[in-house]
Amino acid sequence: MKIHEYQAKELFSIYGIPVEKHALCHTADGALAAYHRMGIPRVVIKAQALVGGRGKAGGIKSALNAEEVYRNTKTILTMTMKGLPITKVLLSEAVNIASEYYLGFVVDRNTHAVVLIISDTGGMDIEEVARNTPEKIVRFKIDPAIGIPDYLARRFAFLYFNRIELAGPMSTIIQSLYKLFVENDASLAEINPLVLTTEGHLVAVDAKITFDDNALYRQPKIHTLFEPTIDEKAEALAKEKGFVYIRMDGEIGCIVNGAGLAMATMDMIKLYGAAPANFLDIGGSSNPAKVVEAMKMLLNDKQVKVVLINIFGGITRCDDVAMGLLEAFEKVNINIPTIVRLTGTNEQRGRELLRTSNRFRVAETMKEAVLWAVQTLKRESI
Repeated sequence: MKIHEYQAKELFSIYGIPVEKHALCHTADGALAAYHRMGIPRVVIKAQALVGGRGKAGGIKSALNAEEVYRNTKTILTMTMKGLPITKVLLSEAVNIASEYYLGFVVDRNTHAVVLIISDTGGMDIEEVARNTPEKIVRFKIDPAIGIPDYLARRFAFLYFNRIELAGPMSTIIQSLYKLFVENDASLAEINPLVLTTEGHLVAVDAKITFDDNALYRQPKIHTLFEPTIDEKAEALAKEKGFVYIRMDGEIGCIVNGAGLAMATMDMIKLYGAAPANFLDIGGSSNPAKVVEAMKMLLNDKQVKVVLINIFGGITRCDDVAMGLLEAFEKVNINIPTIVRLTGTNEQRGRELLRTSNRFRVAETMKEAVLWAVQTLKRESI
């Protein structure tokens, strides 16, 4: 689960990590009022969206006066980023930056531990630093039995600074960020950039935190911060219905039983020149109600032009699946082409049942089904 920058900074403040003055605003008039209330000459207006690259996309603008605050806020609030409309901005104090740093903790699945990542080169281009000069990024595996006691925090801090007046506050920030990370079941906690101001203060001018979905049951306060997108709401609804759904950018809607088969189906669609509209795994059940809900979810996606149903009957019998599909399609009004591939236990009987209906085109192999779906899509697009 991701949260917005303003929410992450609220957590930073609770844990004693220094942040700049800021105010959340939903309108240009609200930003103007906040600017006057804050009483500072220079501010930065930052789009609040759960995507990266806001600065490069034009979602971060500076302002030197009230007129610029109003104009730039209004501009940002008309933007979309990666399909997400911007509905709020963070009005932040502009600090005098002497240098920028990177500090973050992440769960590393390869080492099965939390890893501290630090760099004395932070900012918007940290990805370029990682790509071109990886030696500037240092990683430390954190032993969970030890954590980050004072001596380790100071050791890490002195990698940034050789002056105790700066290494001291940095060691405190490192310890505080680690404490926030562990106590709230985060999978990522990042400050980029952590800046040293010309006045000699360390300030987290950006904040990013991602939480482990599987631990949210024991983090009720964190769960209240969740602001789901339309796609995330659909994914949550699918989970309630007993299947897994992830929306994608293509036009061939997929209903498949089994995650491995679903991935292979998506790969074959790409191989033959099209793109899947979703990942949808209904599991091993032939329950008609589940198929009905899966079809409803597909039909709610206006991008879907063709439906591909790919079922492997192992323990589940193909004739049971076919009966479930026939029953489901009696309940759902579908006016887009639907291709079905059944293979496995009682597959011949299953295909015979489906061929009694004119709603399906029945394939015998996966290659045949995917090719038909791609060819049908191309005809529909003409």
